[in-house]
Amino acid sequence: MTGYRAAAMAAAMLSLATVGASPAVADDPKDPAMQSKEARERDAAEIRRLNREQLRYVQRRDAEYARGWQATRDHKAAMAEYERRMAAWREAVRRCKAGDYRYCER
Repeated sequence: MTGYRAAAMAAAMLSLATVGASPAVADDPKDPAMQSKEARERDAAEIRRLNREQLRYVQRRDAEYARGWQATRDHKAAMAEYERRMAAWREAVRRCKAGDYRYCER
């Protein structure tokens, strides 16, 4: 990379960092749109609505996650039971082949 390109890249990165770090002006006390009590009440009501909407989203998401984790736990338990039953079956086959014919009837 040439010196000019490196300098241009550094300048571009610095300008992006500056833009990303600019202060937010959402609660500007000098905002003319927020000078009346009604405007502030509308704004507060909208914020409450957005918060309730986000809460519903998070609750639905978390419930879905919980169902997924429960399915994972159920699957693990079912697989463990399957493995126990297969081990018992293999042991019965081994004993049958060894001449203990009581295990051949299973």
